[in-house]
Parts: sequence; C-alpha cells; structure tokens
Amino acid sequence: MLAGQGAQVDTTTAGGRLAFGIFAALAEFERELIRERTVAGLEAARARGRKGGRKFTLTKAQVRLAQSAMAHRDTSVSELCRELGIRPVTLYRYVGPQGQLREQGRKVLGA
Repeated sequence: MLAGQGAQVDTTTAGGRLAFGIFAALAEFERELIRERTVAGLEAARARGRKGGRKFTLTKAQVRLAQSAMAHRDTSVSELCRELGIRPVTLYRYVGPQGQLREQGRKVLGA
C-alpha cells in the first residue's frame, strides 16, 4: 500500500499494481527525456566551443617549470610546492618524481 498526500495506491490488487507500473514507466520515460536533453545541451555547447570541467590548477609555464625542477635530484618538493602555491599531491598529479609528465600535465600542455 502506498499512501501519501493525495495518493493512495493499493499495490496488493491488480489495479494497484497496474497504476504503480504506469507511474514507474512514466517516471522512467521522463528520466530518459531529461538525459537526452542534457546530452544534446552538452553537444551544442561543445559545438559553440565551450568545454566543461574544472580548470587546471597549474598553467603551462608552471608545468614546464615543475617538470624541469623535478628532473634535478637536488630539488626540494616542499620548496617547489610553496613557490607554485600547491600541495605535493597536486604536483605529483602533473609531474612524476623524475620530471616525467603525467596525464594531467599532458592535458595542460596540450590544451
């Protein structure tokens, strides 16, 4: 039995199960419409040159600086992070311990 403000559907009867099934089908249909509209809106925005997602923490110049600094063994990670205004986890997301670019760093330099 589903009961609430303005609605009483007895799901123990055949009619109640039918009504509940119809409501479920309508809800699923509406959800699919929302999804289709969302995807269409994102595609239209991309066609206009808009890109979604979060902005990169480091600029191209900062990634290059971090890459060259990390390639030297005497680089202090904490000092480099203080200079760039980031935390070590962010640095390592962009550049590896020997200065190799990681996926996030390649995205920045490719953007």
